[in-house]
Amino acid sequence: MSARILEDSPNARINKTILDRYLSLPLQENVVQATYVWIDGTGEDLRCKDRTLDFIPSSPKELPVWNYDGSSCYQAEGSNSDTYLYPVAIYKDPFRRGNNILVMCDTYKFDGTPTETNKRKTCLEVANKCLDAEPWFGIEQEYTFLDFDGHPLGWPKNGFPGPQGPYYCGVGANKVYARDIVDAHYRACLYAGIKVSGTNAEVMPAQWEFQVGPCVGISIGDDLWMARFLLHRISEEFGIVSTLDPKPMPGDWNGAGAHTNVSTKAMREDGGIRDIEKAVAKLSKCHERHIRAYDPKQGQDNARRLTGKHETSSINDFSAGVANRGCSIRIPRGVNDDGKGYFEDRRPSSNCDPYSVVEAILRTICLDE
Repeated sequence: MSARILEDSPNARINKTILDRYLSLPLQENVVQATYVWIDGTGEDLRCKDRTLDFIPSSPKELPVWNYDGSSCYQAEGSNSDTYLYPVAIYKDPFRRGNNILVMCDTYKFDGTPTETNKRKTCLEVANKCLDAEPWFGIEQEYTFLDFDGHPLGWPKNGFPGPQGPYYCGVGANKVYARDIVDAHYRACLYAGIKVSGTNAEVMPAQWEFQVGPCVGISIGDDLWMARFLLHRISEEFGIVSTLDPKPMPGDWNGAGAHTNVSTKAMREDGGIRDIEKAVAKLSKCHERHIRAYDPKQGQDNARRLTGKHETSSINDFSAGVANRGCSIRIPRGVNDDGKGYFEDRRPSSNCDPYSVVEAILRTICLDE
């Protein structure tokens, strides 16, 4: 595949085995390579840089605050560019292994205020108000593999693959592409400590999904952002692009979402279906506010995806139903039969900020805002 399809990708041409000679070099036990990861000013893309520590941290609070050039990340002016990284979560590094770590960070301006794309701060404040509700979240992250030229991986260069139908959870070289990356990413997430719960091929060829959760409160955002970082980082090694665009191919092809499964303590108890129905009723009254929170462009990205076709609801209307993938909110058949469990909000786009999604949902169903 790399010799034909990815012939223009410089990363695919590099001999990866040479790196092993250097990664195997021994380090002193207390030397740690830490990769700081953050969300840039687009609200979608991730950045990273590394530093050396002389101790093994046990908590993000032990890690030093760091700075970076915010003017090169769309977050500051060049005349006052220092922007600050505050560590919030630590993960094991699946690339360097050993005591080395990945660090999820919040971003702050020079005056101590959060950057415009730091949605975690207010999400955490809201989550802390809802602790008694014990909210669980699980997010189904869909994405698409692209060749180095921006064309979906494995698609004919001057045409289209066969119609959708055989690709979802498919098996076989004529149905799925780049399973190697999917498996590598799955294993790397588990090693890192991300609560990834599964993966599958999706409806459009070259489209895949992984699921993160169930996670309590703010941790769903930390885990999903770091899982996205690993996806991009591993794809980089293969010379392939992973896009979270919610509608990478116009026409009769499925878009990509981040379906968000939600459950509170009351919903998980006997008779919890009544609490699920109450939550759905609350969500129905705040549809427009949620649409604005569910993609980084306040609904413009989702407008390409939420058309009422291809297993989506219309962006303009709120709907709910049992086992209906054409609704805004889906109550799984098993949940309806058991009378308790969770509901699925199918509106968030694949490139959503999970912190914004969680905050919006909690404000509506728990804080009655």
